[in-house]
Amino acid sequence: MRVGVVDVGANTARLLVADVVDGQPVPVRETRAPIGLGDEIERRGAISAAKLDEVAAAVGQALGTAHDAGAERVTVLVTSPGRQSANGDELARTIAGETGVRVRLLTAAEEAWLAYAGALAARPAAEPAVAVCDVGGGSAQIAVGHAHASPRWIRSIDVGSLRLTRRFFESDPPRRRELAAARDAVDELLEAIEPPPVATARATGGTARALQKLVGSTLGAPELEEALSVVSQRKAKDVERTYGVPRWRARLLPAGVTILAALHDTLGVELEVARGGLREGAALELAERLRAAA
Repeated sequence: MRVGVVDVGANTARLLVADVVDGQPVPVRETRAPIGLGDEIERRGAISAAKLDEVAAAVGQALGTAHDAGAERVTVLVTSPGRQSANGDELARTIAGETGVRVRLLTAAEEAWLAYAGALAARPAAEPAVAVCDVGGGSAQIAVGHAHASPRWIRSIDVGSLRLTRRFFESDPPRRRELAAARDAVDELLEAIEPPPVATARATGGTARALQKLVGSTLGAPELEEALSVVSQRKAKDVERTYGVPRWRARLLPAGVTILAALHDTLGVELEVARGGLREGAALELAERLRAAA
């Protein structure tokens, strides 16, 4: 079964078209369009009419690509912008009016659940207790559960790589005081969060994928320290040139690494970069729903 997922986040609108075979999403086509919703929400608290139209057009283009790739059904998900913007509902209505496709505004718990399912689908965990950390542009989620079951514990913090960047990182590369202030802010948000003990953890989201190019797929304390050293001593353009990370993403990496390092310390285990995440989880859910309806 071939399905498509359009994920409208704080930084980008991403498309995944995948064949779901034996409970595994196999990517067929992926696209990404920068939309900058998080910037507007941070500056204005809401999304302008021009930006609403821009995002709706980007989603419409992604839907066309999905149908050209043979997707039987496509779902459109809006993550943190729908929760954090004063007119998140208007964003959903504008996209639906432009495309004719129903838009789903995800709660933080739904976002965490789908990321958990997608992260474990590609490679199930051998250990009984596993955590999945999903760091996006506007928020970060932690889900904990058993390897072959749904998550039983979910928490979210209302800050992601873009929001933290806009609040604390004015310099490129960032200054030491900016890094310290950002880490203090994340630690304060995590202070009251006490996750159940886990044996292993996965990291998903744009920051985790980018860090594979800098330090590899295992994110323990030494790797996260090395990553923070790289992104705090080099300009974003140099990170782009050396590691092949898009400049806009490189600009957000000091904040993203700060969040992942704090999550690593909270969980007390290494993070392994997951092969899948939110979109893969949504593809599995959509395929299952279509099967049930058939």
